[in-house]
Amino acid sequence: MRKLLYVLTAVLLLVQGAHAAGPELRSDHPDRYTVVKGDTLWDISSRFLDNPWYWPEIWHVNPQVSNPHLIYPGDQLALVYIDGEPRVTKVARKGGSGVVKLSPKVRSTPIDTPVPAIPLDAIEGFLSDTRVVDPEVLEAAPYILEGEDSRIITGAGDTVYARGEAENDNLGIFRRNRVYTDPETNEFLGLEAKAIGSGEITDTNGEVLTMELKRSDEEVRIGDRLLPTEDRKINTTFSPSAPDSDITGSMIAVEGGVTQIGQYDVVVINRGTREGLKPGNVLAVFQAGNTVQDPVTKEAVKLPDERAGLLMVFQSYEKLSYGLVLKATRTLAVGDRVSNP
Repeated sequence: MRKLLYVLTAVLLLVQGAHAAGPELRSDHPDRYTVVKGDTLWDISSRFLDNPWYWPEIWHVNPQVSNPHLIYPGDQLALVYIDGEPRVTKVARKGGSGVVKLSPKVRSTPIDTPVPAIPLDAIEGFLSDTRVVDPEVLEAAPYILEGEDSRIITGAGDTVYARGEAENDNLGIFRRNRVYTDPETNEFLGLEAKAIGSGEITDTNGEVLTMELKRSDEEVRIGDRLLPTEDRKINTTFSPSAPDSDITGSMIAVEGGVTQIGQYDVVVINRGTREGLKPGNVLAVFQAGNTVQDPVTKEAVKLPDERAGLLMVFQSYEKLSYGLVLKATRTLAVGDRVSNP
């Protein structure tokens, strides 16, 4: 039961301050709230708590409700008090009293999917396709020669020719993207292989492969590489947790090439599994303090870093991780420090 509860509440993760004494209700919290399409568990918890990280401590499973761990659009949540402690529970759809009369009946379930922990459209591409690899792996992979009728740019539905040895018939199409290095040590952290599409090998003639493009997110070009597809199941229920070890790192890149980072932006962190980071870990983001001139001594004085947001790690590799910014109280930037919340 406890495990299932954490699966439900997963990403209400934003430890907006794990140092707080416990869950505190917002002063303007609702007594009841009806879940609407587009809500995430983070959105819902933020309506009730000053610190959404504590959602698991106030969530009360109503055993009279079918699938009490799952929340769907249209469900009504109620704030109640049990033994003097605030609890949020899902109200039974019929009658609203939570009492269900046992009798023969047809069981019905909502056609909507459960409310996800976080907005999956912000990270779906990273979870399903884009990956970090060693440069040698990408360089050794088969590559696109050209398209049918000598086309240099192709897309889904087209036939292309590639050269190399394919491990299987179903392959993903990738393009060398960014090389990540540690800004402090200059250590190589990884090469991002950007997912372009996928295809199926329909014929092999020596080293020349004939491929039918099944899907393309953007145009397929000469030189794009072919890698085996990975059967990754998109995780919608990250378990909120603080890192097991002390983490101090920085945001070294942001998806999309923007200069200002805000809520739901995907960032790259120069820390990974070797430092103990894993999906679901929450980190606080600290904005670098300005350097000012002392008006008396004329010395340069570095002001302290200020806490400015929270992010959740959703994909970890050995030396780096991808994170989703879930809260930003001010504009963040590449180079801002991240550490335990």
